[in-house]
Amino acid sequence: MAALGWLTPRRRSATARSVLAGEAAAEAARRTSQELEELEGLGTTPSGTPGEPAFPVVGDDRAAAFFDLDNTVMQGAAIFHFGRGLYKRKFFQRQELARFAWQQAWFRLAGVEDPEHMQDARESALSIVKGHRVSELMSIGEEIYDEYMAERIWPGTRALAQAHLDAGQKVWLVTAAPVETATIIARRLGLTGALGTVAESVDGVYTGRLVGEPLHGPAKAEAVRALATAEGLDLARCAAYSDSHNDIPMLSLVGHPYAINPDAKLRKYAREREWRLRDYRTGRKAAKVGIPAAAGVGALAGGTAAAMALHRRRR
Repeated sequence: MAALGWLTPRRRSATARSVLAGEAAAEAARRTSQELEELEGLGTTPSGTPGEPAFPVVGDDRAAAFFDLDNTVMQGAAIFHFGRGLYKRKFFQRQELARFAWQQAWFRLAGVEDPEHMQDARESALSIVKGHRVSELMSIGEEIYDEYMAERIWPGTRALAQAHLDAGQKVWLVTAAPVETATIIARRLGLTGALGTVAESVDGVYTGRLVGEPLHGPAKAEAVRALATAEGLDLARCAAYSDSHNDIPMLSLVGHPYAINPDAKLRKYAREREWRLRDYRTGRKAAKVGIPAAAGVGALAGGTAAAMALHRRRR
């Protein structure tokens, strides 16, 4: 996929691969958004959901909202839920599922992303989908959303997104998850579209390589910047929502940053800058996100323990 030429001046901290990933994500997001609008008439869907008194501003078409996905819109990580669905369809073996389960358990218990876990998940996902058709994975992704993801959407965050839609603004997911998975989730939630990690495909078949790098950290900021330029948005009037300190570059781009279910570092950073915070977690819910719930697969305790032991040996 060719790099786009309409980026605004970039921050020096962004690597060339971050820029490429951001450009690819923005291009894919705009293309899929246009296709969804043509096929299904998606976009703004006013429904009368009450929003905040002064924000978002109704009718401000130069404003938009950007939502992180994992633990912001949805409990847990999309790529791990997707992995569970692929295992069910015999795309890979039980040992690999145990590793997915351990990574998901860590994410749910710690509330932060482990770079090693995320890299493992990315490499596993790429090897699993290599040689498969994009259309096949999209079809399976629809089923996986119903099976594992739909019930994990945070109602509070969903209401915030709806407030932007009701105000006539576009709403985008911004995630390190595969853009195909992110697009399915965005469509199911009635959002405008999604920016996600772009896996290379040739003639509709995955090659097992990425375009640039995962849409994570600085790459998310690059994607939002690129999309804003293409859409004619004023970032000072836009909003961004995330749970992770890794998304501070994206949150810092916009005039209305929100910390949603924030990790400790983001909570501290947000409070120092008087950003708005929302936490939809409760003590009771937190107690439920132990390893069995995170794994979500019956009789997986032994496999998870084995994966934990393997993780310790690897370290």
